[in-house]
Amino acid sequence: MDLLQKLSILADAAKYDVACTSSGVDKTPLPGGIGSAAAAGICHTFTADGRCVSLLKVLFSNACIHDCRYCINRRSNDVPRATFTAEELAELTMQFYRRNYIEGLFLSSGVVKNPDYTVEQMIRALRILREKYRFCGYIHAKAIPGADPRLIWQLGLLADRLSVNIELPSAQSLSRLAPGKSRSSILLPMRQIEETIAENREDIVRYRHAPRFAPAGQSTQMIVGASPEPDVQILTLAESLYQKFNLKRVFFSAYIPLNDDPALPGKETPPPLLREHRLYQADWLLRFYGFSAGELLDREHPNFDPLLDPKESWAVAHPEFFPVEINDAPQEALLRVPGIGPRSARRILEARRCGSLDFTALRRTGAVMRRAQYFVTCRGKHLVPPAYSPESVRLALISKGKTAPSQLLLPGMEKALQKEVSPWSTAMTAALPGF
Repeated sequence: MDLLQKLSILADAAKYDVACTSSGVDKTPLPGGIGSAAAAGICHTFTADGRCVSLLKVLFSNACIHDCRYCINRRSNDVPRATFTAEELAELTMQFYRRNYIEGLFLSSGVVKNPDYTVEQMIRALRILREKYRFCGYIHAKAIPGADPRLIWQLGLLADRLSVNIELPSAQSLSRLAPGKSRSSILLPMRQIEETIAENREDIVRYRHAPRFAPAGQSTQMIVGASPEPDVQILTLAESLYQKFNLKRVFFSAYIPLNDDPALPGKETPPPLLREHRLYQADWLLRFYGFSAGELLDREHPNFDPLLDPKESWAVAHPEFFPVEINDAPQEALLRVPGIGPRSARRILEARRCGSLDFTALRRTGAVMRRAQYFVTCRGKHLVPPAYSPESVRLALISKGKTAPSQLLLPGMEKALQKEVSPWSTAMTAALPGF
């Protein structure tokens, strides 16, 4: 098998890993046209200063000893298999870089032979890149659960970011759908990475030339829709991961039916893209808006509203918090208003130093008035009649172009999201809720 065939197989096999952003489209270039939007092979991520960089997204191997029911690369599937050598992967990355196709590498792998062997081969490839080719670009590497901690440490010295996929939202689903994996085998490397990053920060302060371990931190991924956990359990787990492991990001991946398996949704079931979208919106509220998972969902409301985003749903459900007076509300209260984000909240605080704001001035701060108008006052005045009931506000938000995009609102999705799919989990372990 030549290198191009290997690249085709392993780049396509990597497209289901969403621990970075990607276009998700595949277009045939026009005759004489330039540029490419291939669905697999090139993905994108963002640097700390906001730049978008292109990454070669590929598996080291799609051979795997595990038989996870949801995975296209599971052992029992009859799919084309390929494995790079360390030299091939390093040379391929450099060829892509020299042609200005990419600026970095996203490397994952199936488990070949055993976790230690797989990580050893990944380390060898990254060492060739870093030491032989002097490649200083961004590298995101997947740590393999079950690998020796010393190998995870070596991998972190070569990669900028590490990630360990938690895969499913509960230990019960993990044992049912991924029998070769366990809760402890996933959480142990996550804890090791978190502790080593913290120790490394102290070493860098003490020693000028101390090596840096995973300077971009760690992330993880959860599959949404393959198992019956409601949104509240998924979001609570994500919140716990942020708190206990200091993750940079929890990624959610809508389950794509690829395998015929009675334990999984059928192939006729479309991916729950709207549900994934709502979880990302809620994740943003956890990280940047000061919300907690318990505020957004509870046992009586275990799933997100398919027609309103999580912040709007919270605002409609808590009329006692509103209206917020723009001219004296603290930043924490401003961030609770639909249509006001961190940037517009800062602008409001800065503008208030020069005088009180009216609705015209509020609009100039970047606030989205078609959403915020129901929840704020300026100088004690309302922009809309204050007699609006929560239900009328909800209907007004939906009617003002807030319905879900047709490609995301899947058949039966609204009923499915409004129904509690599984009982509220009472198994709150010492490590993570429900996992």
